[in-house]
Amino acid sequence: MSMCVVGSINADLTVNVERHPTPGETLLGTGGGITAGGKGANQAVAAAKLGTDVVLVGATGSDANAAPATALLREAGVDLTHVEEVADVTGLAVITVAANGENTVLVVPGANARVDAECVGRHAGAVAPADLVLLQGEIPADGFARAVELTRGRVVVNLAPVVDVPREALLKADPLMANEHEAGLILQQLGLDGTGTPEDLTRRLLEAGFSSVVLTLGSAGALVAAEGELTHIDSPKVEAVDTVGAGDSFAGAFCHRLLEGDSMVDAARFACRVGAFSVTRPGAQPSYPGEADALPEA
Repeated sequence: MSMCVVGSINADLTVNVERHPTPGETLLGTGGGITAGGKGANQAVAAAKLGTDVVLVGATGSDANAAPATALLREAGVDLTHVEEVADVTGLAVITVAANGENTVLVVPGANARVDAECVGRHAGAVAPADLVLLQGEIPADGFARAVELTRGRVVVNLAPVVDVPREALLKADPLMANEHEAGLILQQLGLDGTGTPEDLTRRLLEAGFSSVVLTLGSAGALVAAEGELTHIDSPKVEAVDTVGAGDSFAGAFCHRLLEGDSMVDAARFACRVGAFSVTRPGAQPSYPGEADALPEA
């Protein structure tokens, strides 16, 4: 079973701080190193390290950040033959991580903004035959829509960040994957009420036309709405060191298990364990487990 990720590739510049600054405030930090990131790349690495055959459709710049941005993709065995090099900077994420593990992220799209409908169309040979295509919100909306149009297999959408994409394309998601904040924004984008409990948000998304929904709740686990049932899944309790990329590890692990034949509930249960593992280590891609790693139990 094969998986195609159409998405972003970033170089992550990470700064560690005691706490996040308030507006207008300057704080001293540590770190400053460049590591591999980008939601598309993160999710591709997470799935590949667990044993899934993954091809990535995306773009990098011709600058010095392209090499570190793709290093762990290559190490994980992700097929990069459909990643274009363009005359722009490689996508850049500036991340601040507080002592309690919470993070903020600013993203400069760079080459990711070139992954439009025309670019995705050039790589139809990677998208169309995949058993599962995974999409996020860090590429242009027309590139997102073109990927959905080309897909003959299953479409999984993690619309993060929440950007304005064609409604028809978005509703093809099976499942739509989002956190609470993103779920509210997606509902607002659809002209609906974006407030309420996680259960309220999940039911409203189903009423909006999604066939299934996975709502991630951080350390509280996840909600899965599939086949007429709403199931809450607990996350293992761990001491968080760095939450950067935890949602992406969940997405990649979830898709990995779907391709292995798991139900959505079982796939989400496994993905919660992978997400919990990832927050116990610093960084995004460097924190993801491989097939031999022992995962925490809920």
